[in-house]
Amino acid sequence: TCAISLCWQSLMLAKAKEEWDQEIVDKQAEKERYLSERVTPLHTSGLSLSQLQDLCRELHEKVEIVDEERYDIEAKCNHNTREIKDLKIKVLDLRGKFKRPPLRRVRVSADAMLRALLGSKHKVSMDLRANLKSVKKEDTEKERPVEVGDWRKNVEAMSGMEGRKKMFDAAKSPTGQ
Repeated sequence: TCAISLCWQSLMLAKAKEEWDQEIVDKQAEKERYLSERVTPLHTSGLSLSQLQDLCRELHEKVEIVDEERYDIEAKCNHNTREIKDLKIKVLDLRGKFKRPPLRRVRVSADAMLRALLGSKHKVSMDLRANLKSVKKEDTEKERPVEVGDWRKNVEAMSGMEGRKKMFDAAKSPTGQ
């Protein structure tokens, strides 16, 4: 079985090498085809000196434009590469720092929590319900007697200076008289 797997691996490597060589030849042919379409051959024979200088200036301008575009694309590529590196570092930091352990829900009373925090110093028990005040419903209803009367009399009585004086006196005296 080992000899069969080695034979199989060598066949796979030979096939991969053939495909890789074919890919290189195809890329070179594609490059030559593209350049022959895009770049026209220069015909400089029979041109005067001034025409050659104009042609050189024109070619120089085209080279400058292409070089500017190449520089811009390269700057964008470098910026994106740096940003990708920074984001990868952030992801690794976040993944490494905040590894959450599996948590279990534990019920702890207030006494046990204080004992764990304070140790043997904790002697007072925390019975929170004992400190609550008990309130009866009847007491709350008796405290607020509701007066039902004619609201127009109240408005007339409070209008003007006399009503303001009554309100001021009522706020001044603690008994409300």
